[in-house]
Amino acid sequence: MPELPDVTVYIEGLQARVVGQRLARVRLASPFVLRSVDPPIAAANGRVVVGVRRLGKRVVLALDDDLYLVIHLMIAGRFRWERCGVKPPGKIGLAAFDFATGTLLLTEASPKKRAALYLVRGAEAVAAHDPGGIEVLEADAATFRVALRRENHTLKRALTDRHLFSGIGNAYSDEILHAARLSPVRLTGKLADEEADRLYAATQSTLRHWIDVLRREFDGRFPGAGEITAFRDGFAVHGRYRQPCPVCGAPVQRIRYAENETNYCARCQTDGRLLADRSLSRLLKDDWPRSLDEL
Repeated sequence: MPELPDVTVYIEGLQARVVGQRLARVRLASPFVLRSVDPPIAAANGRVVVGVRRLGKRVVLALDDDLYLVIHLMIAGRFRWERCGVKPPGKIGLAAFDFATGTLLLTEASPKKRAALYLVRGAEAVAAHDPGGIEVLEADAATFRVALRRENHTLKRALTDRHLFSGIGNAYSDEILHAARLSPVRLTGKLADEEADRLYAATQSTLRHWIDVLRREFDGRFPGAGEITAFRDGFAVHGRYRQPCPVCGAPVQRIRYAENETNYCARCQTDGRLLADRSLSRLLKDDWPRSLDEL
């Protein structure tokens, strides 16, 4: 799922291309992507884009006449900027937004089709799509600690809870926890103030670092197909299972659950202990290694 750094470069790319431009028409390649009925999507045709902003992991295109297009990319949704009038691609095309300067394509490389498009009227209707998490890059350490301890969750779950923190998902939470040298299963209620402040600093530095990296990578051009990804060269642990930790050289470990996995360094984050994988540890039982030495 595109997270705060990824959505930021999308926003900046769109601001440079569509703000002040008239949206000639919206073409739906898949009727299931549209999740609203009033106003009708045709009401967006001919409207001028007056602003583009991020709302959590959502992209909001503000149009004149107090209309807003709210787009949630979910896990596999992506944007592409193409020549005027281009046809949405095959099975992955969801919608096209036509401007005089080009066409913005919304695609989704997943059969589950979770990406969503809404057309709403008024600021209150937009606010209804806000999950409510704090903007971590705008928050001070005290505000961060309050949000972190609002409920007693694991650090991984807390960081990725959109009601607590805005824009952080599976990939960058792994990187943040590695930078903070904290276990992903550590409970927020047991975190000392020093550890919470360390996590705050790691959150700030990690997100700002990757925003800067992506800005340099795209350098004014719009991200192309496959370039917004959860697996990046330069990540310390996310997507690097069994590869050496760049800090200590120990093999990166993982915990698998549902459709996601958590990657971590046992030496840097868990004092050498291996965290129990829900499926594999149950299968191996007593044979499950408890430490890097046993592994």
